[in-house]
Amino acid sequence: MTKEEVLDLLKGVKHPEQDKDIVSLGMVDNLAIDPATGAVRFTLRLTKPRDPMAGSVRRAAEAVLQEATGVGATIVVAEPLPPDSKAAKQQTLKSNTATLSIGRVIAVASGKGGVGKSTVTANLAVALAAEGFRVGVLDADIYGPSMPKMFGVEDYKPVAEVAEDGSDLEYIVPAEAYGVKVMSIGFFISNGDALVWRGPMATNALRQLLHQTAWGELDYLLIDLPPGTGDLHLTIVSELKLSGAVIVSTPQEVALLDVVRGIAMFRNEHVNVPIRGIVENMAWFTPAELPDNKYYIFGPAGVENGGVARLARERGVPFLGSIPLVQAIAEGGDAGEPIAARDSVTGKAFRNLAQALVRNE
Repeated sequence: MTKEEVLDLLKGVKHPEQDKDIVSLGMVDNLAIDPATGAVRFTLRLTKPRDPMAGSVRRAAEAVLQEATGVGATIVVAEPLPPDSKAAKQQTLKSNTATLSIGRVIAVASGKGGVGKSTVTANLAVALAAEGFRVGVLDADIYGPSMPKMFGVEDYKPVAEVAEDGSDLEYIVPAEAYGVKVMSIGFFISNGDALVWRGPMATNALRQLLHQTAWGELDYLLIDLPPGTGDLHLTIVSELKLSGAVIVSTPQEVALLDVVRGIAMFRNEHVNVPIRGIVENMAWFTPAELPDNKYYIFGPAGVENGGVARLARERGVPFLGSIPLVQAIAEGGDAGEPIAARDSVTGKAFRNLAQALVRNE
């Protein structure tokens, strides 16, 4: 039998109290048919907790399918979640998410801290916007948010707007700078405050920022992940389908060891996120007074001899490019003026990075 034929049969099973069939009531979910035996399996989703009719409805459905197929059915009864439960609230967030109009969601990660991941995220976002894309940035580094400062929007006070569909749901309006929409937990805390939160509190805050921000239509949403491979990373992976991940590293060997772990996390069968490329940050130092000089402070760099490029080849990951260690990049981040917004050699490096990411889609 086909699924359509099974559903037609189940339309003959009515809920005694509601006088409607279980298909029309939306009670039939996860319908599957074993191709070998023809056995039917589905979830019977009750419309209210502790429904006294649940047993009789299940037995009626089993009888109808037994008569038609001769092999019976497996029916799993599922009660609705209590409306005030944590799971129900999370389900409501995901079902009313504001991420449905986002084209690509790219996680920007690093195996260890201090490699300039947030700087790369901010400048990559600005470079993508300069290429004509609609871009947003979610600062998922809950314990160390830096995007408000990097985009020069530290004084922004988020406001809420009511959903246009007439519901009572409210969404947070993100800040905007350099053509990029920005959302961060940093907008909700004072600069001197420390977030002394356990994992569940941080992940719940991240869920709200992700789903309840009024992103609008975006071509790219870049998510600036915290360093490492922990709870917040898994939360992002479980909350929405990522289009890919970009990993940032510096050339020294100790950083590359953590890149290997980051690649392993995204390639884990339970995560399974494609890696769009690796960025080599702080590849060399170029002093302002000697713009043609390159000093390889952290070891060999670049496409030919660089450890990051070599690792990318070994792991079958695209090498997106190298970003130099230039004082103007740090000064731009501190001043809230990303270097990618300037017409300069370094700004061009980030635009090349953005173009490489787009080509690897």
